[in-house]
Amino acid sequence: MTANGWFQICFFFLLVLACAKPLGTYMARVFERQRTFADPVLRPIEKVLYRLTGIDEHHEMRWTEYGVAMLIFSLITLVATYAIERLQNILPLNPQHLAAVNPDLALNTAASFTTNTNWQSYVPETTMSYLTQMLTLAYHNFFSAAVGIALAIALVRGVSRRESKTLGNFWVDTTRAALWVLLPTCFIYALLLVSQGVIQNFRPYDTAKLVQPQSVTTTGADGKSTTQTITTQSIAQGPVASQEAIKMLGTNGGGFFNGNSSHPFENPTPLSNLLEMLSIFLIPAALTVTLGRMTRSPAHGWAVFAAMSVLFAAGVAVAYYAESQPNPLLHSAAMHIDQHASPLQAGGNMEGKEVRFGIANSALFATVTTDASCGAVNSMHDSFMPLGGLVPLVNIMLGEVIFGGVGAGLYGMLIFVVLAVFIAGLMVGRTPEYLGKKIEAYDVKMAMLYVLIFPLSILGFSAAALMMPNLGLASLANAGPHGLSEILYAYTSATGNNGSAFAGLSANTHWYNLSLATAMLVGRFLMIVPMLAVAGSLAQKKHIPPSPGTFPVHTPLFTVLLVGVVLIVGALTFFPALSLGPILEHLLLQAGKTF
Repeated sequence: MTANGWFQICFFFLLVLACAKPLGTYMARVFERQRTFADPVLRPIEKVLYRLTGIDEHHEMRWTEYGVAMLIFSLITLVATYAIERLQNILPLNPQHLAAVNPDLALNTAASFTTNTNWQSYVPETTMSYLTQMLTLAYHNFFSAAVGIALAIALVRGVSRRESKTLGNFWVDTTRAALWVLLPTCFIYALLLVSQGVIQNFRPYDTAKLVQPQSVTTTGADGKSTTQTITTQSIAQGPVASQEAIKMLGTNGGGFFNGNSSHPFENPTPLSNLLEMLSIFLIPAALTVTLGRMTRSPAHGWAVFAAMSVLFAAGVAVAYYAESQPNPLLHSAAMHIDQHASPLQAGGNMEGKEVRFGIANSALFATVTTDASCGAVNSMHDSFMPLGGLVPLVNIMLGEVIFGGVGAGLYGMLIFVVLAVFIAGLMVGRTPEYLGKKIEAYDVKMAMLYVLIFPLSILGFSAAALMMPNLGLASLANAGPHGLSEILYAYTSATGNNGSAFAGLSANTHWYNLSLATAMLVGRFLMIVPMLAVAGSLAQKKHIPPSPGTFPVHTPLFTVLLVGVVLIVGALTFFPALSLGPILEHLLLQAGKTF
């Protein structure tokens, strides 16, 4: 670890803090239908869209209607995405003449992008045409993010409204999230990325002649070996900057290239790397300010922000420390050769990392992308030290609430807020209250249902994969605890709608495509239903004035309690699995064994 590395991490966080208040205030005005500077341009467009689609923008929805609208919208877009993938070979904007996507992979990808997961079991530049990338995948990047924001706003309205049966209008909230927040920000952001060297074109792939031809030997199904001399390389092109902007801002994470944000066409410079990390946290951090503004309790919004910040700081500190240590096996090898030699990784573990980013920015990026449900990577998490890989895994297992995905992070954290004030009420022996609303049995039951669905999907699917050698274990590149971590990470990432991976698992198989697609749908939609039920219940409650026994939700004590609840729920649920995975791997690595 270096002072320069810590400075860069602190500088990044200060940028997040500086941007949170203005953007959060702006979003509060957008969703409260107050006038903003963008209204003269965007309001006429909004009205035209409502006239064309027959939407009554003044119609208010109960939580059940809000949820049904969201599910119908998601189902239709999922089916359309699947159809375009299957037909891309006969559709335009396919200069490489790529074939139609296989059925199970097409379903996995459609579920992945519909749920804001962007898990990719394929090599994008050799699988998806330009039309598929732009018309379906980028479309989902915008609207899966907009849906997440709309759902968070619905829950915030449930907290702030009094004796109301409605939570707003799903179609209006989604439209405003896309028009007022995502589209204008991405337009500016994409231009900034282009200025740094991110490409944006429709050219066919280039062919470059290798300076040093390479000989490659392959073995066919008949067992015979064939040696080829490779003299050229295909260099993928495409409309990358426009996809990259919403990929990061919408916490989607799906790469235009297989290398994702380690690819120089997606993330060429240290400045583009900083912009990409900032954009991941930008909206989730700002939504805490929006929460404070809409509930008329700004201090509560900052208390939630503080809880997220504490968990973020702990994660990045552990990841940076772990990756700054040399691999003990390489150190032992160096000492075996020369008793006075320095470790072969004297500066830390650079395996799987880009030199232009280094250890500090790789550890920071890995923490940021898994604190939010983004999934973009600028280094390979599978190559991290065991404790370094533990951090991204734990970040997702905590429920993607450490800032979290756009919208999803806030409504996930508010579920933990409900549990925290319930526990506080139990400790003092009175009915728990949250911003003037009594938290009753129904609210706690729905909150616990939300919390329990998450580990049930992760641990259930992981156990099933581990029990099927021909399906779940056949795709593993590593044995032992690291292999367990690869499977556990896959289902954690899918259920948490993150999308990053321990790449040692080859997931493009029938079993993994279908089971991971199911985990993504469970992690998105089954968890949304109890969350909306909590929102609808809170909206109908009367407001109760605070009394001397009311637990304040804007103090450092509340922040500590909230952090404690998040950690305890995560630890009680996942610690046994983590003990058999990255923790055991760390101990065995210190003893000289690897996998």
